[in-house]
Amino acid sequence: MHQGVMKAWLESSHLNGANSTYVEQMYEAYQEDPQSIPEDWQTVFDNLPYVNGSSVEVPEAVHSKVRDYFRSLALEGHHKSSARMSDPDVDAKQVKVLQLINAYRFRGHQSANLDPLGLWDREKVSELDPSFHGLGSDDMQREFNTGSFAHGGDTLKLIDLVNALKSTYGGSIGAEYMHITDTDEKRWIQQRLEPSLGRGQYSTEDKKRVLESLNAAEGLEKYLGAKFPGAKRFSLEGGDALVPMMREIIYRAGDAGTKEVVIGMAHRGRLNVLVNVLGKNPSELFDEFAGKHSDHNNGSGDVKYHQGFSSDFETPGGNVHLVLAFNPSHLEIVNPVVIGSVRARLDRRGCDTGLQVLPITIHGDSAITGQGIVQETFNMSQTRGFKVGGSIRIVVNNQVGFTTSNREDVRSTEYCTDIAKMVQAPIFHVNADDPEAVAFISQLAVDYRNEFKRDVVIDLVCYRRHGHNEADEPSATQPLMYAKIKKHPTPRKIYAERLIAEQTLASDDVTAMVNHYRDALDEGNCVVKERRTTTQHSGDWAPYIGAEWHDAYPGEMSMERLKRLAGKISYVPEAHKLQSRVEKIYKDRLLMAQGEKLLDWGFAETLAYASIVEDKKRIRITGQDSGRGTFFHRHAVLHNQNDATAYLPLRNISDDQGPIDITDSVLSEASVLAFEYGYATAEPSGLTLWEAQFGDFANCAQVVIDQFLSSGEQKWGRLCGLTMLLPHGYEGQGPEHSSARLERFLQLCANHNMQVCVPSTPAQVYHMLRRQVVRPMRRPLVVMSPKSLLRHPLAVSSLEELAHGTFQNVIGEIDSLDASKVDRVVFCSGKVYFELLEKRRKNNIDNVALIRVEQLYPFPREEALAALADYAHVSDFVWCQEEPQNQGAWYCSQHHFRGVIPTGAGLSYAGREASAAPACGYPTLHAEQQESLINSALKL
Repeated sequence: MHQGVMKAWLESSHLNGANSTYVEQMYEAYQEDPQSIPEDWQTVFDNLPYVNGSSVEVPEAVHSKVRDYFRSLALEGHHKSSARMSDPDVDAKQVKVLQLINAYRFRGHQSANLDPLGLWDREKVSELDPSFHGLGSDDMQREFNTGSFAHGGDTLKLIDLVNALKSTYGGSIGAEYMHITDTDEKRWIQQRLEPSLGRGQYSTEDKKRVLESLNAAEGLEKYLGAKFPGAKRFSLEGGDALVPMMREIIYRAGDAGTKEVVIGMAHRGRLNVLVNVLGKNPSELFDEFAGKHSDHNNGSGDVKYHQGFSSDFETPGGNVHLVLAFNPSHLEIVNPVVIGSVRARLDRRGCDTGLQVLPITIHGDSAITGQGIVQETFNMSQTRGFKVGGSIRIVVNNQVGFTTSNREDVRSTEYCTDIAKMVQAPIFHVNADDPEAVAFISQLAVDYRNEFKRDVVIDLVCYRRHGHNEADEPSATQPLMYAKIKKHPTPRKIYAERLIAEQTLASDDVTAMVNHYRDALDEGNCVVKERRTTTQHSGDWAPYIGAEWHDAYPGEMSMERLKRLAGKISYVPEAHKLQSRVEKIYKDRLLMAQGEKLLDWGFAETLAYASIVEDKKRIRITGQDSGRGTFFHRHAVLHNQNDATAYLPLRNISDDQGPIDITDSVLSEASVLAFEYGYATAEPSGLTLWEAQFGDFANCAQVVIDQFLSSGEQKWGRLCGLTMLLPHGYEGQGPEHSSARLERFLQLCANHNMQVCVPSTPAQVYHMLRRQVVRPMRRPLVVMSPKSLLRHPLAVSSLEELAHGTFQNVIGEIDSLDASKVDRVVFCSGKVYFELLEKRRKNNIDNVALIRVEQLYPFPREEALAALADYAHVSDFVWCQEEPQNQGAWYCSQHHFRGVIPTGAGLSYAGREASAAPACGYPTLHAEQQESLINSALKL
C-alpha cells in the first residue's frame, strides 16, 4: 500500500491523532496473531511500506519505527478529520476485546470441561478473564467489533461474546490449533468451531445412532464380564465413546469418497471395536474366550486382543473396507505398520491425495508420549516416500498410564498429545461423557485431514472403570480416582437420560434398545447392521498361499533380453551431467552391457530390478542412502550436476513397465522397517526392500524383526515378502560397522519362517532378488549384503551366469583340485571366502576345499550333500567365520553342518574368539585376528 493511499484510508476512517494509541495496540495484536484483528486492519499491516529504504519490511522491523510511522500519518489526519474523532477509551478497549478473543483461541482449552470425573486440578488462566484485559462489568452491554470471530455477525455485546467464547473453547471440547503456522488451516478450524459454538446439530436419527453405539459398547463389556468373569479383555468401559467416534469417522470418510480404512490399536477396547465397529461375530469371540480355537497345526496363534480383522462397512457414500491390523504387545509399533499398509493401498489405487484410504491409529495416553516410535512416525508423515495424506490419531486417555495416575510420573508435558505439535497437527481434546461433542470432533477431524492432507489428533479424555486388566485392583494405587469412578454413571446412562430429558426418546425406547442388543449377543450373530460381504481389497494373495521353498524359480532369461535391459540401465541422456565418479561408473556399465567387462555388484543388482519392472511388478526400495547406495555402488538415482534434477534409468525401461520408487528415508530404523513391513503385507506381487545404512543399525528395529517379520506368519497367518539388505563384513571398521548380527536372525529361524542369505557374487544377488518375486513363496528375505565385495576383483560375474544360471544355495569348490588329495573341507559364507581363496592360491594349497553356503536358512541340505559328494573320504571339516565364536552362524547352524558331513567326521571352528563386542576397534588388531582365522582354516 503506497503512503498516499494509507493516508487517505486513515483520513476516511475514524482514526486520527487522538487514537494513535489504538493503532499501536491494534498493531501489537497483529504481531501476536494476525487473525485476531479485522481483515481490513490485516490488509493495512500486511502492506506496510519499507522503512528508510531498508530491505526489512515493517512487520519485522523495530516496533518504535512502526509506531512513529503511524503517529505521523495519524497526526496529519488529525488536522483534516478532527470532526470525525471517536472515543479513545472505546477504541482502546476494542483492541482489548480482540485480545480476549485471541486468548480464548490460544488458551481456552485450558478452561474446557474435559475430565468426566472432575478430578483435574487446573490453574485458572487469567488471560481468559475480561478483567485481565481491562474490561469491566460496565463494558458487558457495549457492542464491540468481533474481528474474525465467526459467530453472531461483525459486532456483539461483550457479554454475548464472552458467553460464545466460553461455549466454543471452554465447553466439552478443548481445541489446540494456534500453534499451526498456516493461516488458512487456523482460519478453517475457526470457521468450523466458532459459528456453531463448538456444537453439532443432530437429528433424532443421528442421536439415536450415537446412543445405539454407546449401548453396544457398554452392552458387550457387561456381557463378557458376566459370561467370562475374571478373563482378560482390557475393557473399554469409561471410554465407551470410542465406538461412536469410530463409527462417525467411518461414516464421514465414506461420504467423502474413502474406500478403505486401516486401523491400528493396542489392547484397550480392541475386542469392542472388533465386534461393534468391524462386525466380528460375537459367537467367534465367545469361542476364543472359551479356548475353542486352539489349533496346533495352524501356527502358534495369538491372544484374542492381538488379533486383526477385516470387513466391509456400508455408508451413504458407498461401502468402506475396514482393516484392523494385527499387533503385538509392543503397543505403538503398529503405527508405522498401518501407515505403510495405507501407502501400499494408495499406490495400488493410484491415489496421491490420500483420500481413498484413511489410516486411524489409536493410542494410550502414556504410550503416545512414552514410546519414541510415535515421534518417528510423526516425523515421516509429510516426507515424500512415506506420506499418506494425513492420519487420524485417537488417544484413549483414561488418565492412568498402567498403574500410575500421576502425570508427573508418565510425562513432562501438560497434555499427552503435545508431541503432535512437532508436525503442527491440530489437537482436539474432548470429554468422552459428551458423545455429541465426540461426534462433532470426529467429523471435523475427517474433514480437516481430507482438506489439508495432514495428521489430526483427537484426545478422548475418559477413565478406566476397571484395572489394567479385569483381575487387577486399581484402588490399591488410585484410591481417590476409583472412589469417584464407582459413583460415576456410565456414558450410556448419562446420554440416555439427556435424550429422555430433551424428549428425543422415551424411557421405554431406551430400555428396548438395550434389550435388543443383549438379545443379538445371545444369538451370537453380527451386531453391526452396516457390515456387508467383504470383497478383495488388499491385493490378491491367492497365488502365494501355500507356496513353499521348493517351488521352482525359472532363472533362465534370453541373452537378447538381458542385453537390451543392460543397455537401458546404462543409458543416461546427454544433457544430464553426472558427477565425475558416477560418470566413470556408468562408462564401465556400458562396457558391461556390451559384454566387454565382467559385471560388478551394482550392475547385476540393477539388472535384476530392470527385469522385475519390465514384468510389470512394483519395486519399492528405502533406506538412508538407497538412491546411490551407502557404499557408492548403486547409483540408481542420478543427480544432474547443473540443475540438481534427477534421472532414474529404471523408470525408463519400457512404456508399460511396473512402477519403481527408490527413497532416501528418514534417519530412523524402527519406523521405516515397520512401514516397509506394512507395505509388503499389502503389496504381495512386487519387491519391497529396506536397506540398512550398516547392518548393525538393524539393532534399532529389533522389535519389528522379532514381533512382525520372524513371527507374523506363525502368530497371525500374515505372509510378507519383505527383503532386508544388511551390509555385513569385517573390514576393520569397529564394533558398530561390521556385523549385521547374523546370529540373531538365525536364532529366530524356525518353521521355515524366513530366508537368511549371504550372496557372494553379482550373479547370486541378481538371481536372489529375482527369485524373491518370481517364485510364489512370500516370506521375509534377510540378506547379509557386502561392503568390500561391491568392488572386489574376484566378486564379478558374466552375463551368461545371469542369463543361464540360477541362485545357488551352496557353491562347491571352483578350482580344479584333485578331490582325492583333499583332506580338509572348509565351510564358509560371505567375504571370508575370497580371503581364504586368495590365501590358498597364494600358498599353492591343494588339499583344502572351500564350500560356500549362500543360504544359511532354510538350510539347503540336498545342495550341501551334492557339493560334498567328492569328499566322502574326508574326516576333517571346518566352519570358518569372521564373527566371534558366540556370534555369526556357528552356534545356530553347526547342527546343519554336522548333518551333512560323512559319518564319523569331525567339525571344528575357525574364527575369532568369543567376544562381548561384535568386532574390535583397532585396525592392527583386526588384521592380526583376520590373518589368524584364515591361517587356522587353511592349516597354516
